[in-house]
Amino acid sequence: MRDHVSSDSVVSMTQALVATDSRNPPGGERSAADVARQLLEPLGCTFEEVEPEPGRVSLVARLGEGGRPTLIVNGHLDVVPVSPDGWTRDPFGGAVADGRVWGRGTADMKGGIAAAIEAVLALGRAGRPLPCDLVFHLVADEEQGGRLGTNVLAASGHIVGDACLVPEPTSLAVCVAERGILTLEVLVHGRAAHASEPRRGVSAIEKAAKVVLAVHAADFDRSHPLLGSPSANAGLIAGGSGSNVVADRCLVTVDHRALPGQTESDAVDDVRRLIERIDDPDLRYELRTVVFGEASELAVGHPWVAQVQGAISAVRGAQAPVVGMTFATDARFVRNQAGIPAVVCGPGGIEQAHIDDEFVEVGALLDAAAVYAELMAGFDEQAVALLQTSGRAR
Repeated sequence: MRDHVSSDSVVSMTQALVATDSRNPPGGERSAADVARQLLEPLGCTFEEVEPEPGRVSLVARLGEGGRPTLIVNGHLDVVPVSPDGWTRDPFGGAVADGRVWGRGTADMKGGIAAAIEAVLALGRAGRPLPCDLVFHLVADEEQGGRLGTNVLAASGHIVGDACLVPEPTSLAVCVAERGILTLEVLVHGRAAHASEPRRGVSAIEKAAKVVLAVHAADFDRSHPLLGSPSANAGLIAGGSGSNVVADRCLVTVDHRALPGQTESDAVDDVRRLIERIDDPDLRYELRTVVFGEASELAVGHPWVAQVQGAISAVRGAQAPVVGMTFATDARFVRNQAGIPAVVCGPGGIEQAHIDDEFVEVGALLDAAAVYAELMAGFDEQAVALLQTSGRAR
């Protein structure tokens, strides 16, 4: 199948997607959705747009008439912001040099989307029929938690299928599990006083410092074979009204990554227990959840994992490692809300994501497109019957 994948085609599609500025924040995926539609139109897709807020467009593209097995390809159109001073190349230029495509989103994850579209084109060149319907969910807002993207698709009943591929960058490893995310605000209360007599007050900044020391990089009492232990990062702190006033409030924002099976309440309690161990009778605080996304996992022995491995073996001659991600992707909505087995497997490494001078190897795009083509060509009634014997997402 690799011989039927076109380097010019997959690179040019990656470049076209990268050239659209879809940074989030501020968000605004309309232009990227329009480009994706143009790339998909030659395949004969039908389209639907989901736009919960102006400009926050998710594109649903269906190839097929229905009544056949349905494979979902979920990819996000938004990218993280750019610091211009850190880049040596145009972040939206899509330059090709040193065997790589350079630009924001090349690895995370416009290159993966291009590879999935190229897979369908490669099947056509090879004369291999597509035994399934394909549904592309090219979504908004993944980089900020997915509230306006895949979450909306799940809530509105758009996520319907037999299995899902998410071509996020994994170096074509097969990711079956990911931690959840809790963004938690810890508001610490103090008592104001004149700075010349600080002991007359209670410094919220002093108490918040104790919270930071208790929470940041703390040890937790459990672990997951693919995800390790939960983590906590005190990433933001702000407090006080002036250097001449004892601070009466201080806000610490914590990023906590939870394990499969934990609810929002469980994850909040993880952080609360760390704070409650602080021996300070003057410590007063409140907790407020800003973002919560559940962890998710697919059993390592699930038939969908085996089918993805089979496609990788057909292209590369060997199976790929099965891994977990310490961060969250939109696969969690597909696994948890829709109950559909989802695997994350894409070109580029996570070490290239979110960095200055982001890139993806052209060879990785070609391999990914060939793997996806093999996977699509084998997604027939027999393959789906194997999935159904194992239930849904687990």
